[in-house]
Amino acid sequence: MAAKEKKLDPSRLPRHVAIILDGNGRWARRRMLPRVVGHREGVNRVREIVRAAGEIGIGYLTLYTFSAENWDRPQEEVAHLMQMLERLLEDELEELDKNNVRFEVIGRITQLPSKVQEGIKRMQEHLSSNSGLVLVLALNYGGRQEIVDMATRIAEEAKIGRINPADINEDTLRIFQYRPDLPYPDLLIRTGAEKRISNFLLWQAAYSELYFTDLMWPDFKRREFVKALEDFAQRERRFGKVRE
Repeated sequence: MAAKEKKLDPSRLPRHVAIILDGNGRWARRRMLPRVVGHREGVNRVREIVRAAGEIGIGYLTLYTFSAENWDRPQEEVAHLMQMLERLLEDELEELDKNNVRFEVIGRITQLPSKVQEGIKRMQEHLSSNSGLVLVLALNYGGRQEIVDMATRIAEEAKIGRINPADINEDTLRIFQYRPDLPYPDLLIRTGAEKRISNFLLWQAAYSELYFTDLMWPDFKRREFVKALEDFAQRERRFGKVRE
């Protein structure tokens, strides 16, 4: 019989959790399986963790699904990932709607295949009136790329006189992020035994609590997600200040 899940204190929960989904390929290789099998099992974990986040009461969940650097993987693998993403956007629509999930995306979306872009638009529109968990997929995303795009847009605005360079501050930069309405992540989780953030939310994660686990993403189930939330609940966040 499975152990009963410990009740989490709502006041100690992170409002926004971001996750780097790492280890699908290594999970498959250790089992002498094709990498594609690891990606398929990784999709099952996405479903499980999205459902868990909504039930637990997390407000925002951002998943690093496909990075700007992932295009450098073998062409066959990239094509399969895009096909899986296309199916995911279609197959999960009803389930997400039933669970009152809203859907958003960050990244250079216009560089994705047209069918994926169509699926994104369809899901965003269909789930736009929901009021529960906000699920954010980072697709063709890179933190440095986002900062470059922010700087480019600010420079364009300054060029035509809409922005005075002397007035630029952190609030100005926030306006030009991919999704300025999203709160910054309180907790950033990385699976797969690596201890780096790999160009993910470089600006937004400046004060995020970091949680690293040796588990590959396909093994990161609900109980492991709860462990990460329990760990976060024990931390004291001072944002550079000292304890009174």
